[in-house]
Amino acid sequence: MRVGRHERRSGGALRIATAFAALAFAASPGWGQVAGVADGRVLFGQSAAFSGPAEQLGRDMRLGIEAAFAEANATGGIHGRRLTLLSRDDAYEPEAAIANTRHLIEEDGVFALIGAVGTPTSRSAAPVAEAAGVPYIAPFTGAEFLRSSGLQSVVNLRASYYQETEAMVAHLIEDLNIRSIAVMRQDDSFGLAGYNGVRLAMERREMELAATAVYRRNTTAVKTGVLDLMRAAPGAVILIGAYEPVAATIAWSRNLGFDPVFLTISFVGSNALAGELGARGDGVFVTQVVPLPTDDLDVVRAYRNALAVVDQDAAPGFVSLEGYLAGRLAIVALEGAGAEVTRARFLETLRRAGAIDMGGFGLEYGSDDNQGSDAVFVTVIGPGGSYRSVTNLAEARR
Repeated sequence: MRVGRHERRSGGALRIATAFAALAFAASPGWGQVAGVADGRVLFGQSAAFSGPAEQLGRDMRLGIEAAFAEANATGGIHGRRLTLLSRDDAYEPEAAIANTRHLIEEDGVFALIGAVGTPTSRSAAPVAEAAGVPYIAPFTGAEFLRSSGLQSVVNLRASYYQETEAMVAHLIEDLNIRSIAVMRQDDSFGLAGYNGVRLAMERREMELAATAVYRRNTTAVKTGVLDLMRAAPGAVILIGAYEPVAATIAWSRNLGFDPVFLTISFVGSNALAGELGARGDGVFVTQVVPLPTDDLDVVRAYRNALAVVDQDAAPGFVSLEGYLAGRLAIVALEGAGAEVTRARFLETLRRAGAIDMGGFGLEYGSDDNQGSDAVFVTVIGPGGSYRSVTNLAEARR
């Protein structure tokens, strides 16, 4: 299902943070120079969660990017340069993301940043990259503030959370005639981004949320929130969180006899969620921003082949597929920028590329549009933790 793109937000808070970060970078020795590019190598950096409750997301994003880079390196790299990824663990904490981003830029000298994981971490790290003029490519988040037309260095791959939540609300009403909808969300900027998407989708239909419950980031302390939702008795609950607390919410709910329609957005980490839930996962809906990793599209077949080369034991999944697409996007920009690549040429290549066909998965950017894809796919967990695409929620529940 494709959902129309919403009007971009101003991103005022992000621009304010950028202004402060610019003061810190203006006097740095590397200011205005192209770092990370040598005769035989281009160095990319990644700050993501490699520990904590969201660690599988970071690991899978890294795996996908490395698969794309290895695929390019096997044929000589891009303009004779091999692509290298340096990753640092931020444990899904904003303060660590800032420190990592500064270190990757100032100390490690990366050419660009790629595959950051999370809204709160990107809210903190993106201004650092923006101030330094360092490309911030394909963060694993659908937050609206990263889609501001005022940002010069941020390039989004995926559809936004507003588009995912609009699809959820539309399907609940049109397919199941469910109008009593509640939200369980992480108590930070990510949870708020998803909540606002649901709220706006409801307001467009002159409806209000039945209830909202919250839990702290990087915890699975969700029982109080579950009890709050139970009192409202909604027909559906939209969950905005990472896989461990989302799985805990569903497990607690079903143990207590509370069994609404559960839906969650792509950031959850679909493979990890299915693994956490086991048999309790049957019938949980997840919106995706990339195709099924078992799809027959050319780019998905290439992804599976590339994944098997870097890790023959890795199971294909939505997050590593998104990482692979992020790596392929960086490759498109490097190819177009030419042998004398600069950060400005890298970014301008994407802005002027028009339609980009990645083997059946399309992207398109513009001078005031830094989001490549608007595609939203609805999936459901079936027996054994497998996912299948659905076009109608009612049919999937039969």
